[in-house]
Amino acid sequence: MLKELIDKFYLDQEKSKQRERTRFYITDAGKCPRAVFFKFKNAPKEEIQARILRMFDHGDYIHRLILSTLFSLGIVRSSEINIPPQKVISGRADAILSWEDELYVLDIKSMNSFLFKNLVQPKEENIAQLQLYLHFFGIKKGILLYVNKDTQELKEFIILYDKTLAIKLLKDLELLKTKIDSDTIPKSLLDYPKNKECQFCQFREICKKATANEISWKVFKRKLEAQQTLL
Repeated sequence: MLKELIDKFYLDQEKSKQRERTRFYITDAGKCPRAVFFKFKNAPKEEIQARILRMFDHGDYIHRLILSTLFSLGIVRSSEINIPPQKVISGRADAILSWEDELYVLDIKSMNSFLFKNLVQPKEENIAQLQLYLHFFGIKKGILLYVNKDTQELKEFIILYDKTLAIKLLKDLELLKTKIDSDTIPKSLLDYPKNKECQFCQFREICKKATANEISWKVFKRKLEAQQTLL
């Protein structure tokens, strides 16, 4: 009884959040362009499990716990801070810290024991996101703080601002925006389907049905609708 009620609560909440997207989130930086495209187009996707949504909630709780400690230490300059208004992208950093007369943008990531144990360097997509925070806030250093959700162990990596990388990430998003506006599905990833993003992507099934190259979203959508009619 309770399981069903709790699962339904989380799934209903997730559905209520679904709305038409007109802007990128900083978390889209460095991600598969095709997956981001499908999100903008509300393409058919695998329904996320309530269990996963609860894990996200747990991750948010861990973030609040870490920030509470940092506030107690007196090193938080500001938290949950939005980037300055931008035309096509929005984002909110976990915190800006002040330590020994230097400012740092903090980005907290939580993961399970298996991923944490095998983490020897920061994940590329996390670096990409932090680079954009550094770019928009005009801060030269950032910290990626990884938390093991199972044991509460911590790993941290200091990331220096890389202007060249930040500009490239923004240009990639601008290019993707032109494809979204022109209804052009981007190419699949070069290492599809072996890329880790592919393994956990909600759009795995629909991506399989598209060609590896660019394709018209309108043409592809009609093809999907025709297949659905035949079922």
